[in-house]
Amino acid sequence: MGKLDGKVALISGGARGQGAVEAAVFAREGAKVVFGDVRDDEGGKVEAAIRAESGHAVYLHLDVSNEADWQRAVRTAVERYGKLDVLINNAGIVIPRVPIDERTAEEWDRVMAVNAKGVFLGTKHAIPAMRRAGGGSIVNISSVAGIGQSLHQEPAYAASKGAVRIFTKVTAAQHAKDHIRCNSVHPGPIDTEMVHSAMSDPEVLRRRLQRVPLGRLGTVEEVVSLVLFLASDDASYVTGSEMVVDGGALAQ
Repeated sequence: MGKLDGKVALISGGARGQGAVEAAVFAREGAKVVFGDVRDDEGGKVEAAIRAESGHAVYLHLDVSNEADWQRAVRTAVERYGKLDVLINNAGIVIPRVPIDERTAEEWDRVMAVNAKGVFLGTKHAIPAMRRAGGGSIVNISSVAGIGQSLHQEPAYAASKGAVRIFTKVTAAQHAKDHIRCNSVHPGPIDTEMVHSAMSDPEVLRRRLQRVPLGRLGTVEEVVSLVLFLASDDASYVTGSEMVVDGGALAQ
């Protein structure tokens, strides 16, 4: 018995990193998975790997800032597998940190389009399908940047992840009547390509880890285990929550 037996899940940002691990783990736990990204070659390889293990998975192109792409993604899940039970809003981008007065409006808009608008669009189009299925679970990947340690955060990224945090609570409160749960996950520094590209200077990474009481990067698997819990019926009484996976960073 898998934790997601009989469920259909849609995952954004699934071509690499955390999203790819989520797609693989969800399939192993019994879900039928539709996942999307803008990195089509990498996404196709993830799909092939899941199918090679006898998992059910479909990859599609998904620019999360494009409403038509989201409509097609939800439609694919419903037409292929009959319903939609789980949405993981995983896609996100980071940009190099600069002072607020040096950030361009175009850079700000690009971060918001992916990190905040993308979550809105995915949620908007998943809700009707989840209503028809009798309910569901939405998990939004935010960040510790959306809660605190503000002195050290990139402004656009932090603002976008703060938006995800509050949007999660609004979704949870307004759609509990539809038996739709919604929770946010707030990772600290995780050992991913995105983190290493943002902190390519070893000294920058060293200083970042000084603000983590456990003194190390988290692993993708440590985050995905929490996402799996929230997606599953094990979390049936959990909604509107913000779950932190940060090695104790926000406890300082």
